[in-house]
Amino acid sequence: MRGLLIAGTTSDAGKSLVTAGVCRWLARQGLRVAPFKAQNMSNNSMVCADGAEIGRAQWLQARAAGVEPEAAMNPVLLKPGSDHRSHVIALGKPFGTLEAGEYATGRKALAQLAFDTFEELRSRFDVVVCEGAGSPAEINLRAGDYVNMGLARRFDLPVLVVGDIDRGGVLAAMYGTQALLEPADQALLAGWIVNKFRGDVGLLRPGLDRIEELTGRPVLGVLPWLDGVWIDSEDALAAAGWRREQDGGSLRVAVVRFPRASNATDVDALAAEPGVHVQLTAEPDVVRTSDIVVLPGTRATVDDLGWLRARGLDDVLAERVRAGRPVLGICGGYQMLAEEIDDDVESGAGRVRGLGLLPTTVSFSPEKVLARPVGSWRGHEVEAYEIHHGSALAHGDAEPFLDGWRVGPVWGTTWHGTLDNDGFRRAWLTEAAAQAGVSWSPSVGAPGFSALRESMVDRLADAVAEHLDTDVLLRLIRAGAPDGQRIL
Repeated sequence: MRGLLIAGTTSDAGKSLVTAGVCRWLARQGLRVAPFKAQNMSNNSMVCADGAEIGRAQWLQARAAGVEPEAAMNPVLLKPGSDHRSHVIALGKPFGTLEAGEYATGRKALAQLAFDTFEELRSRFDVVVCEGAGSPAEINLRAGDYVNMGLARRFDLPVLVVGDIDRGGVLAAMYGTQALLEPADQALLAGWIVNKFRGDVGLLRPGLDRIEELTGRPVLGVLPWLDGVWIDSEDALAAAGWRREQDGGSLRVAVVRFPRASNATDVDALAAEPGVHVQLTAEPDVVRTSDIVVLPGTRATVDDLGWLRARGLDDVLAERVRAGRPVLGICGGYQMLAEEIDDDVESGAGRVRGLGLLPTTVSFSPEKVLARPVGSWRGHEVEAYEIHHGSALAHGDAEPFLDGWRVGPVWGTTWHGTLDNDGFRRAWLTEAAAQAGVSWSPSVGAPGFSALRESMVDRLADAVAEHLDTDVLLRLIRAGAPDGQRIL
């Protein structure tokens, strides 16, 4: 079998979740499937069992396919540290930095690494389902592209393009995508998928017929809006998924929306907990009045700490702590809680005053910690993962909390993924709610987060089976569509 590339008309069109659904559906057919994204730009990542760091979406797609996530599934990961620089992860390990001016032209070595990795991965699996990045019609970047049409051209992969009808303009986006592609790229464009549709498909049919006439490519199906499917995103825009699903709750959690937030997927499990309302915010009044505040991870601890101070959130957090109202810091957010931060690595800022809410000092090391630790708290087992350069050392009276520390209402840990653990999450929420003076307890019989994630992936695969032309999908994977029209 050849493989397939799933691209999108825009970021957050849904290609990550569509790819996960296709991986699960193909695995149900008895095929050994691997996901692949040649280059991912995201600060949401995961540590694999072998210590490699990959994009969070590819980790989910591997889980959907029923295989162990590995570095080869996302050979190049770019983690933006500023508007002009990204930190490069190559085959799961730190590789260097990429300046904005080098983005279009300075990636030849990374492209070759991605191509070699794809070939090796294809030799071990029946099918490799590739996910594109952004849009394949970003013609300003086409010369150095190796994740969209550059990958498809190199390996003669058929390309399906996903469009988000929920945001409007999907037919124009599809037509414009094809029109901007050069003829050799157009030849690999095999069809369209409409995503996130609500309503009567019959009303959409005249538009679909016309787009098929104009482009010469079929619409393989219309995927419905799936309520409650929003997990493990790589795109900050997709946090709107769980925001839409929440109807409110008795326990209000404010998650500070750092400009360079990293692994904000940590709070997905909170958003899924019945009776808990989670809000991403940068508003001081929301941070002040919420029951619990979470400072999530960040790819730029010192810079985002400066941003927090500029908004007056440092005073709001200090006010909360004086009132005994809980604050949880995770990784970079935990580092900010320290009395002092010494960073000559990530920001080059040297010694910086922290928020002073925990009796700790943080030092950054050039060696990046990538690990899958296990521990316990209040008798609850905790599995987690670590991705950081900064480490905190306590020098005062503090209670151990996982790998970090707790003083009164202030909690901090370097570990990501702790809230995915059902027993720990519910026990910690119960204790934090009591600190906030809120009567909250876990809902009896509520599904665990891992079970919820699995049910979401199954719903994606069910939607692929019900709403896409899977005969054409398999035909494409087996034979490709080099002229772009043979499958009509």
